Amino acid sequence: MVRAAVLSAIGAPLEITGIDLPEPGPGRVRIRLAAAGVCHSDLSLSDGTMRIPLPAVLGHEGAGTVISVGEGVTHVAPGDGVVLNWAPACGVCHACVIGEVWLCSDALAGAGGLHARTADGRDLHPGLNVGAFAEETVVAANCVLPLPDGIPLTDAALLGCAVLTGYGAVHHSARVRAGESVAVFGVGGVGLAALQAARIAGASTIVAVDVSPEKEELARAAGATEYVVASATTAKDIRRLTGGRGADVAVECVGRAVTIRTAWDSTRRGGRTTVVGIGGKDQHVTFHALELFHWGRTLSGCVYGNSDPSKDLPILADHIRAGRFDLSALVTQRITLDEVPAALAALPTSRGGRALVVF
Repeated sequence: MVRAAVLSAIGAPLEITGIDLPEPGPGRVRIRLAAAGVCHSDLSLSDGTMRIPLPAVLGHEGAGTVISVGEGVTHVAPGDGVVLNWAPACGVCHACVIGEVWLCSDALAGAGGLHARTADGRDLHPGLNVGAFAEETVVAANCVLPLPDGIPLTDAALLGCAVLTGYGAVHHSARVRAGESVAVFGVGGVGLAALQAARIAGASTIVAVDVSPEKEELARAAGATEYVVASATTAKDIRRLTGGRGADVAVECVGRAVTIRTAWDSTRRGGRTTVVGIGGKDQHVTFHALELFHWGRTLSGCVYGNSDPSKDLPILADHIRAGRFDLSALVTQRITLDEVPAALAALPTSRGGRALVVF
């Protein structure tokens, strides 16, 4: 038996309880978690914004050490450090064949499988495939990425979601070019990663936007050259900071209709607005036909940073080893597994970056 954070029903608080994990069968890997990040996507699962089979072990951003492997697993071995990939590509669907692996139609197929059982015999599912809010987990081999050399195992958990998403939003979705101006909405884990990515891309003016004045120091340390506390005049403030035109690129990491609309309004004519935040079906964003023509902006969604983890992880590792990307700067709170329910409940009013569960 190992301890894990279990979501029993939509809206219910997470329960820290013992679970019985099976030994890894063919094509599966057992991992002892070193750390797991508390992400807004976990909140979206717990409140029903995103639907998964329940009850489930939550947590999808993690890293750890391989304990044992099942038959046929050859790319990792016991003792190896690994990063969990919650959205593994199948390699054969249409999206994978055309190179858009982040849109794989079978990426979450494993979330419906049997993951473990509670002490009283209830079947548990693996949340977003990996069930990282646990001392140990058993996952499909394609959910496991070897940890690049020279990357601290604990901080590497952030590579599994926040960093790939924020970095990818800037480099793959928005395709920020050197000298462009960038506005990042939401200074959480993903937003902090996007700010660092914008700095790495050579952006000139980098504007961070958040409802919390307390996050300014975090944002500037990540690369923001300007900081705006969100208000009714945010779009006007960003235009003022970008030569009156608006930002070349806006990256929205919140997932609320009003923030998406403000990000769009903050983007210059012909600019790009990338939406990373996951919003609910009740969050309606409206545009009129004339403004779509007049402004000539591009509005795009972004899934997992439009990243291919197997290709992007080595690139990110180079940035980390060279000191260009600071993983630890995303973490503002290190907590225990027992503190996960409180950390998840506090996300809507969070005043920091990532909370990291350290085992």
